[in-house]
Amino acid sequence: MVKADHNVEVHKRMQVERRTIREPLGDRVFMTILYILMTLVTLAVLYPLIYIVSSSFSSPSAVSSGQVWLWPVDPSIDGYRTVFRNDQVLTGYMNSAFYAIVGTAISVTLTVMIAYPLSKKTFYGRGPIMMFITFTMLFTGGLIPTYMVVKALGLIDTRWALLLPNAIFVWQVIIARTFFQASIPQELNEAAEIDGCSDLKFISSVIIPLSKPILAVLALVYAVAQWNAYFDALIYLKSQSLFPLQLILRSILIMGNATGTIDASEMARRTELVNLMKYSLIVVASLPVIAIYPFVQRYFVQGMLIGSVKG
Repeated sequence: MVKADHNVEVHKRMQVERRTIREPLGDRVFMTILYILMTLVTLAVLYPLIYIVSSSFSSPSAVSSGQVWLWPVDPSIDGYRTVFRNDQVLTGYMNSAFYAIVGTAISVTLTVMIAYPLSKKTFYGRGPIMMFITFTMLFTGGLIPTYMVVKALGLIDTRWALLLPNAIFVWQVIIARTFFQASIPQELNEAAEIDGCSDLKFISSVIIPLSKPILAVLALVYAVAQWNAYFDALIYLKSQSLFPLQLILRSILIMGNATGTIDASEMARRTELVNLMKYSLIVVASLPVIAIYPFVQRYFVQGMLIGSVKG
């Protein structure tokens, strides 16, 4: 009983000492400045997003006159109504979804197929191959030679022109190779070989289930790149039925800045509507990526740390 009372007194004394210990003045000033800076950075990042969403739900006249600052002015869904009534926008949305899904599947498959063999120490010639792959990060053929290659392959004005030329990112190959080296024990491969497991069976049954973090990283990076890409479509595509959403958005912006022989009132109305559609399209175009990211966030952080730090 005496020992228990003594322990209680010691615990209380330690709590009092903790409360009396104060951080040095320099640390408190530093933390205050840090909190202020982080708050300013957060506001700088959040305000453009809030402004875009608020503008997309405001009236065309309020957006064009600059009345929107933080919250929607004269709330309206005219922008979204106009967006979804535009056949080009819907076609571009479907095309972008196709490019993102199919392009991501092709890119992830090719990246894993080249990164996993390069991660194995028994793979003959992996050093020179990796050197040539890394060399392409520093020197490329350029726009005109690349266009000539795509044209020679008969890919101009086809969907493959957006799926194959940029199917593999070298940096993602390096991250995936490092992940396989750090996370897949060599003993698993040896045990599978003893059991008579083929390489394809080993990859599908062992490597893929153990590589969810890096697969999530690759899928997110490739999907975002495909969804936001427009320059390749601008160069290689001619048919509007193949245009991605980003190219449709560019066409709408150019249309808004174009001049014609229409009267001033019609020009003003069209300009207001185009300005409103611009914000509505940004929201619509960003929703898929924003919706996907929360589901792969934990894999994304884990895969990036393992694939880029270790090895």
